[in-house]
Amino acid sequence: MPNGIKRIGVLTSGGDAPGMNAAIRAVVRACVYHNVECEGIFQGYQGMIEGDFKRLNERSVAKILGRGGTILKSSRSKEFMTEEGRKKAFENLKKNGVDALITIGGNGTFTGAHIFQKEFGIPVIGIPGSIDNDLYGTDHCIGFDTATNTVVDAVDKIRDTATSHNRLFFVEVMGRHSGFIALKSGIATGAIAIILPEDEMSVDELVETLRSTEESGKTSSIVIVAEGSKSGGAYEIAKTVTEKYSEYETRVSVLGHLQRGGNPSCYDRVLASRMGVAAVEGLLQGRKDVMVGIINDRESYTSLEESITRANVPNRDELRIARILSI
Repeated sequence: MPNGIKRIGVLTSGGDAPGMNAAIRAVVRACVYHNVECEGIFQGYQGMIEGDFKRLNERSVAKILGRGGTILKSSRSKEFMTEEGRKKAFENLKKNGVDALITIGGNGTFTGAHIFQKEFGIPVIGIPGSIDNDLYGTDHCIGFDTATNTVVDAVDKIRDTATSHNRLFFVEVMGRHSGFIALKSGIATGAIAIILPEDEMSVDELVETLRSTEESGKTSSIVIVAEGSKSGGAYEIAKTVTEKYSEYETRVSVLGHLQRGGNPSCYDRVLASRMGVAAVEGLLQGRKDVMVGIINDRESYTSLEESITRANVPNRDELRIARILSI
C-alpha cells in the first residue's frame, strides 16, 4: 500500500458530538474501499493504552449514520498525558499492526495526537468533532450544526412560556471558551441579547437594552448566555440584572448536555462523511500530523499544532446583525 500503510486505527476522544458515528462509518468504509484494514479503538486514548481494539469492516458500521454519540465510546485519559502511558499506547498499536491513526475529537484530543505523533512518528490525522466549533482550520466542526438546532428548538419552546407570562428568560448554552452556539442560536431565535466569551456585553449595557425594548412595548425577552461568559453563568447574570432592573419576572434555563445528544442533522452527516473519507485518503497520500477540515466547501488540511493554538472566533459582523435585529 502507499506509504506502507496496511491498517489504520480510529478512535473518538473527549466530549461526544452528533455525527461522530457518521465519521467512524466513513473512515471504515473508505479503508475497505482502498483495501486497507481498519482497527476500532474503544474508549479513546485509554482504550489504546489498555489494548481495547476490534477489527472493523463495512458491516460493523451499518445503521450508525444517523445515531448520536459514538459506538467507539469516549473518555478523557490522564494516563495518556504521561510518557509511560503514551508508550503503552504505541506498543499496543504495533502489537495490533496499526500503521496510522485517525483521531476524532476536539482540542484536547488533537493536543494528545500531536504529541504522540512527535514522539513515535506514527502518522496521525485528526477529524474535528466538537459542538463548540472552536478548532481552527475548518468552517464547521462535526456536531456544531446539530447542537445549534437543538438549542433553537429548545429556545422556541421557552419563548412560548416567556410570551405567555411576560417573562425574561436567560438561557445558558454550551461554550466555555467559544460563543459560536450562543451567537448562531441567538440570531435564529431573535434573542434580545447574546453574551459571548469573545465579546462581552456588560450588565449595564444589557439592562439598558432591556429598558429600551420594554419602553417600545416588548413584554417578554430571551437572553442567550454562553457558559464561559466572563460575567458568570446565566444564574449569576440573571441575579445581577434583577437587582438593577426588576420590571420583568425572570427565569433561567440551563440546557446543558442536552446539546451534545440527539441524531445528527443532514449537514453534520454529510460533513462527517466527507471528513472521514478525506482523513483516510490523506494518510494514504502521505499526510500526517494534520487536521482535515472543510473550508469554502473544499477539503483542506491544517497542522494539528496550528489547529489547537490558533483561535477560531465567531463572525463579529453577525454579532452586529444580532444587535440590529433585537430592537
